[in-house]
Amino acid sequence: MPKLAVGHREEATAPDAVRAAIAEFIATFLFVFIGLGSVTAYNKMYHEGLMTAAGLVAIALAHGLALTIAVASVANISGGHVNPAITFGLLVGGHITIMRSVVYWIGQIFGAILAAALLKWVIVSKEHESVPGHTLASGVSVWSGLTLEIVMTFALVFVVYATAVDPKRSSIGVLAPLAIGFTVLACSLVGLPYTGASMNPARSFGPALISWDWHRHWIYWLGPLIGAALAGAIYDGLFISEVSGTPVQAEEY
Repeated sequence: MPKLAVGHREEATAPDAVRAAIAEFIATFLFVFIGLGSVTAYNKMYHEGLMTAAGLVAIALAHGLALTIAVASVANISGGHVNPAITFGLLVGGHITIMRSVVYWIGQIFGAILAAALLKWVIVSKEHESVPGHTLASGVSVWSGLTLEIVMTFALVFVVYATAVDPKRSSIGVLAPLAIGFTVLACSLVGLPYTGASMNPARSFGPALISWDWHRHWIYWLGPLIGAALAGAIYDGLFISEVSGTPVQAEEY
């Protein structure tokens, strides 16, 4: 069962929350800059418009490695969410309050916006060009795309719980950034040709805002949030709460 905790109003302006939000801003900026930058670099090299197998692997690797770096760099400050969906999944499980979640979301979204804006400024050369955003591939239905985003984000948040939140994780917590990054890499190999494999509303929102392209953008919010909520409710309900009864605060992992 969901265990939403509102938290205190002062929590949003507490020094540790502000530091965590700044950390999330920086980490999300780095993740989006590297991940989105790999897509723009690929488009620069290949103009045919069709993704090759090598391009698929390269972009998936860039996102997986970028997330590993981002999570590891701020895990001791904010928990290394780097993703509004992960924050939402932890909120559903009762591991972070609504007040702190809002602060995290602000940092994550603005980090993604800055990364997309900077990439457009330094990389995109022509005025009519835009940074590439997430969209459904030709022939992929709305419901297929939504389902893919739900399943991929479920996998991501489930791994976050298993490796970074579960109090029984012991030494595996040290490997959490790698496990989380590899999950994004693996899911990207599946989802990139169909939806772009977002799993992260901020990663989709930054390019959409800078390019002002909102076509089916709702999929990249609804899908990840549903997947994250399901993972948080299932993992916490089945594997944490019934055993420990005392959830671990997300920002402590």
